Amino acid sequence: MDDHELRRALREHAYLEGDFVLRSGRRCRYYLDKYRFETRPDLLRELGERLATSVREHAPDATRIAGPELGAVALAAAASLESGLPFLIVRKDAKGYGTDNRLEGVFEAGEQVCLVEDVVTSGGAAASAIQALREAGLACSTAICVVDREEGGVDELARHAVRLRSLFTASDVLSST
Repeated sequence: MDDHELRRALREHAYLEGDFVLRSGRRCRYYLDKYRFETRPDLLRELGERLATSVREHAPDATRIAGPELGAVALAAAASLESGLPFLIVRKDAKGYGTDNRLEGVFEAGEQVCLVEDVVTSGGAAASAIQALREAGLACSTAICVVDREEGGVDELARHAVRLRSLFTASDVLSST
């Protein structure tokens, strides 16, 4: 599948019109439902390959991939399988029982991690995940998302000394027919 076909498939399977409230609290007339593309093996495989390539290109020193729960976990797993890099799951909050971890998976302080995200709007969720990684002693200077909605995520992550790379922008996906 080439990039044009993948953009078209993302639009076909994940683009919804209506009245939606985004994580940021802002209302929007369209929504890119990540679960509609992450739960399709054909699309997940393609995205995992592209994410792994992007990690190699933009975060060559990364020894791990990290994906925030719940939306980016499948993407991190797919990129991990393709790249051979182990991955971590970043919980929104420590689970409060068992090991009480916010990060799931094995790691050592000082390792370089590349964050993988699904759809980035304002960058708040990604910034929170990066903060959790850094609090655990991990380094993270690159985040890669499937779709950048072009609504401030790049600037927000830059304020945290993280460069956001995207496979596609919302403009790319919305203009695909």
